[in-house]
Amino acid sequence: MVYLKQPGINIAPSFASDGEKNAAVATVPPRFRGTHTDKKDMAMLGRPQELRRNFRFVTMLGFASTVMSSWELMLPLWSFVLIDGGTPILFWGFIVVAIIMLLVYASIAELASMSPTSGGQYHWVSEFAPLSVRKPLSYMTGWLCATGWQVYLAGVCYMIARIMQGLAILNVESYEPRPWHVTLITIAVMILAIMFNTVLAQQLPALEGVALLLHMLGFFAVIIPLWVMGPRRNPYDALMNVTNNGGWPSTGISAMIGMSASPLSVLIGFECSVHMAEETQDASITLPRAIMWSVGPNALLAFIMGITLSFTLGDPEMIAASPTNEPFIQIFFNATNSYGATNVMCAIVIIVLMCNCISEVATASRQIWAFARDHGLPGSRWLSKVTPGWNIPIRSVSVSLVVTSLIACINLGSSAALNAINSLGGVAILTSYIIAIGALIWRRLYGAPLPRRRWSLGRSGLWINITAVVCLLPVWFFMFWPLAQPVTAPDMNWASTMFCGVLLVAGIYYVVKGKHEYIEPVLLIKRDE
Repeated sequence: MVYLKQPGINIAPSFASDGEKNAAVATVPPRFRGTHTDKKDMAMLGRPQELRRNFRFVTMLGFASTVMSSWELMLPLWSFVLIDGGTPILFWGFIVVAIIMLLVYASIAELASMSPTSGGQYHWVSEFAPLSVRKPLSYMTGWLCATGWQVYLAGVCYMIARIMQGLAILNVESYEPRPWHVTLITIAVMILAIMFNTVLAQQLPALEGVALLLHMLGFFAVIIPLWVMGPRRNPYDALMNVTNNGGWPSTGISAMIGMSASPLSVLIGFECSVHMAEETQDASITLPRAIMWSVGPNALLAFIMGITLSFTLGDPEMIAASPTNEPFIQIFFNATNSYGATNVMCAIVIIVLMCNCISEVATASRQIWAFARDHGLPGSRWLSKVTPGWNIPIRSVSVSLVVTSLIACINLGSSAALNAINSLGGVAILTSYIIAIGALIWRRLYGAPLPRRRWSLGRSGLWINITAVVCLLPVWFFMFWPLAQPVTAPDMNWASTMFCGVLLVAGIYYVVKGKHEYIEPVLLIKRDE
């Protein structure tokens, strides 16, 4: 292996010998080693091909669509706007956020074409950030990505459990909901997702294709009954009446908080495809295409779902006080006036969100595996191993089960504490976007010419990158705000505390061990130019 050396920098020895790396490649069947371009990219990145490349464009499009589950996630998340901004945020706010995130993902798509690696953001920071801050900034970005995806995964599993409990409340009058019910369902959902990422891993691409079909057809199965049978709100109230039920000094602040809490949360995470880069055929062009083709249509589906909810929710106060604890379930029931129809509509949402969990396990585990491969985490030697014959990082997959189970147990003591941890996911991932695109801006302005790539933003690239970061910063800032004031412990948005806590732990570990063991991905790169 030839390394890209930098003056004054020593490359730490890898955990795996060349013989072990060659053995890892040998266990991957030839038909799963990718195209000629994939092999050149892996050689350029300084990585052996350890995982099976069994994803193509359509299955990767399905993967990204199910990880995000845009319209499905809109259902449990939309109710935040009843406190801040009102339903107009689901229209005007969504348009603004969609444009911002489209610019963000266009920037990420170009980065993915330059360096199609499972490491994603922390790798790009290592490659394009200034030399003086490159290593610690890359390291912190790796921790944010790893933490963000683990928390996101736990949040979706918990969301499914809450929906299932809400259906039980709706259908069984004698049912008495308990926190431990949600905890056990969350863990059960996670175990099922783990099965599809281990013993059924080879069927994952086929599952993504089926999930994409259900994602599309299920959308119409949900919105058609709402439009045909649901109540109608006044267009002014639905689209123009911006409200401030959070007690903020102005409706502008309320609108920004509502926009960050609901529409933005639905559109965070489309870079999930990147973390499957080393399992994708012709990754340097397939990934950017999958990212861009997943963002637009899925944003449109979520936008239509937001409008549908805005016009068919009925009495907002009655919906917010629903005994199911999931307002959208009450909307379904009020529109159809049928337990059977409500159960079927909710079952569609649950199934697609279950596919979301399966895909997120893959994303989260590959992020951990990639970062551990560069010695960025405690226990990296153990986490970075790929099981021979399976060609998947089973040990990293198992981490997701442990983390999600532990997070789910927090609900037994305090749902507020669990919400505090879940709020960390979006903030952490969004921060990694800002850092990675910021590094790309610096490289474009002050660094060497950008590497060759098969998907490029062309001459508009710099302005797209700058606009993406500048527009993203305000909504990122409001993600740390609580929904209402005066603020109490259960109502507090603990994202800022959890975010700083992750950075503190990562910083301490970096000083103690990380800076001595972490191998910057850029040191392994060898480009022809």
